[in-house]
Amino acid sequence: MARPRSRKRAQPRIDEAELAAFRAGLRRRYTNEDILEELRAAAVRHGRSPTMREFARDTEARVHPQTVIEHFGTWNAAKRAAGLFPRRFLTRAELLEQLRRLGDELRRTPTARDLGERRRSMPSVSLYAHTFGSLANALREAGFEVLQGEERLERAILQGAALARSLGRLPKMADWAEARRADPDLLSEWQVYRLLDVPRGAWTAFQYLVRERLREDGIDVVPDGTLAAEDPV
Repeated sequence: MARPRSRKRAQPRIDEAELAAFRAGLRRRYTNEDILEELRAAAVRHGRSPTMREFARDTEARVHPQTVIEHFGTWNAAKRAAGLFPRRFLTRAELLEQLRRLGDELRRTPTARDLGERRRSMPSVSLYAHTFGSLANALREAGFEVLQGEERLERAILQGAALARSLGRLPKMADWAEARRADPDLLSEWQVYRLLDVPRGAWTAFQYLVRERLREDGIDVVPDGTLAAEDPV
């Protein structure tokens, strides 16, 4: 018995205009903002800006990566719109520009801690270290002032002397922490503490250096750390 001939199915004709309208209708299921919120939520779950593969494997994500791309053109364009900086393919110029923008926002030189607190929107410290040799090198290349150890200690002593004058006594670590909350240009109390390589009592060693600077400026400090009244000019 002869087999019936299988008929070759003709390629269906697709009307480009109707296809475009169909796609537009599907896209309307999610607004751009809906998709951006999905990306931001995924970043919170992952603790960083997600890759396309990570987003596709995220069981809590409600949209497919391809839907994201159809709305924004590219995956990285969508992440930029969501405030999530792409994690790869960053040029040196782009990395430096991110530091400058952060510096403008903070109105001071960014620190490693600042980058860590913004890990969803900023490149990592390790990426800067890999690209520039260190974060300090990147900051210098971006135009920021980055002090060496002796320069940092000298500035800390000057700031400590100024704080002592305002307090009327040598500053304690708690005083410094409170002052830094009001003035982010100050080093943290722990940064000051680590500037001095002494076996123990680094903060009292710092207070000693502040006292010596005050004495050089003609201000006496009594044994309990209180500043003597300045002689009138």
